[in-house]
Amino acid sequence: MEILSLIIKIVLVAFSVFLIVVVLLQSGAKTGVPGAIGGGAELMVGKKKARGMDAMLKRLTKFSAVGFMILSVLLVIMQKYWM
Repeated sequence: MEILSLIIKIVLVAFSVFLIVVVLLQSGAKTGVPGAIGGGAELMVGKKKARGMDAMLKRLTKFSAVGFMILSVLLVIMQKYWM
């Protein structure tokens, strides 16, 4: 069981680093007055942006967050009941 716990911890660290990188690569949402003024133009011109890199980064963020949560719960269950 110790080896399985070690493997899950290593994969959990990899998921957490990947999650941090993916979140940092995403473009931030514009807020305030500049976002209100510039946001309307982006709706008309930048429609293809959602299909590109931002959409892929959103999917990767969801995947890595779910994986991180599942591995965290699995690790807690393993340490509580099997160790």
